[in-house]
Amino acid sequence: MSSDPPALVAGEDRWAVSGAMTVDSVSAVLEQSRDLPLPTEGVVDLSAAEPVDSAAVALLLAWQRRADAESKPLVFTNVSATLSSLASLYGVESFIGA
Repeated sequence: MSSDPPALVAGEDRWAVSGAMTVDSVSAVLEQSRDLPLPTEGVVDLSAAEPVDSAAVALLLAWQRRADAESKPLVFTNVSATLSSLASLYGVESFIGA
């Protein structure tokens, strides 16, 4: 089964992630986001992010650490049941709003 490659659509007010957020792909999304300003509304939409694995949790935590360092709000919306379960498993659900 092949997965769509990850994509980060970064608007001024919100980001949207689509495609695979797995160990094989999240580094590309993280790299793409490094030089972008965080979304002004602090919203990251994950409705089209599938499949996901523990690397997706690591990516969201990296973004949350960045937002904290920049004193900006960040909230993840449309978190899938799989991603929510992974965050719960690792005890970080409160950090990603799962």
